[in-house]
Amino acid sequence: MILAALGYTDALESYRTKKKLTIFHVARVITEHKERYIVKNETGDFEAELIGNLRFTATDRSDFPAVGDWVAISEYDTNKALIHHVFPRTSIIERQAIGTHGEKQIIAANIDVAFIVQAVNRDFNMNRLERYVTICNASQVTPIIVLTKIDLISETELESMLQNISDRIKSLIIIPISNTTSKGLEVLKSHIHEGKTYCLLGSSGVGKSTLINSISGKSLMKTGAISESIDRGKHVTTHRELIVLESGGIIIDNPGMREVGITDAADGLELTFEEIFELSENCRFSDCTHVHEKGCAILDALENNNLNADSYDNYLRLEREKTFFASSLQDKKRNAKNLGKLIKSAQKKKRQSNY
Repeated sequence: MILAALGYTDALESYRTKKKLTIFHVARVITEHKERYIVKNETGDFEAELIGNLRFTATDRSDFPAVGDWVAISEYDTNKALIHHVFPRTSIIERQAIGTHGEKQIIAANIDVAFIVQAVNRDFNMNRLERYVTICNASQVTPIIVLTKIDLISETELESMLQNISDRIKSLIIIPISNTTSKGLEVLKSHIHEGKTYCLLGSSGVGKSTLINSISGKSLMKTGAISESIDRGKHVTTHRELIVLESGGIIIDNPGMREVGITDAADGLELTFEEIFELSENCRFSDCTHVHEKGCAILDALENNNLNADSYDNYLRLEREKTFFASSLQDKKRNAKNLGKLIKSAQKKKRQSNY
């Protein structure tokens, strides 16, 4: 294997030279668990950990390596390595960290395309699709919708579902597949190219691990049986993992996510809800909230049935979520700044008392 097969580019090599990192080897993070990593390069896989300086100078979780990152390493034992530097990321897919305010959790780094996977049975949710698409658009990652388990519904039901998605989410590739019958898998494979990185986004039990096995032609991922009582597969992926396909392309599998909170996704919202933003240009007031103002072009479109009401409601929900995250982030920065001032003041008093 060569580094290019893992997605290494001339731009990364140029950065490596500029930062004088050529004394180190280059590797890509393929798994991460509690700040312990497995990294991969042309010579093999290594268990890796951060050097102390990299650990202690990190200001938040985003400074630590994530699955998909490129890192500079030094080998110190058989299949052991130290991580000295994290290369700049071309893209980051992230969500709000669960249970905290104003913090982000990186789902995957350096992604070219995200396959948004939803099953056509009980998992299907249009609002969640728009949420995932917004996250991808904010991350400058190309989203492709993959509908699984199409063998469970009729052709008429599938056609209706595809039309509903196209009416609400414009200009996206939608690939219906069945892991059971293999229908649509060749179409999906045609979108996977050597040296490009893909990730799978979706809830538990939608068939992401089975899909990876189908794409690779091997049993690379553990899969769970479908429960007859809830008509969905079991949650089997417990951590993020980067997989290199023999046919070319790199896929990152992710654990199923019940919560996918958006962060600072202004550009993502504008791309996902392009029709709403275009209408807003004709609003009477520049600071229109699109909720109650007279002369709001969006409200007029709703009243005249020229705008999907469900899409509008979901837009408002995501906009409020984005605003709340931004305010929480500002509060966190303000508290950190105040704490810094308090520490400096205490240090100053201590120095004065020593004279």
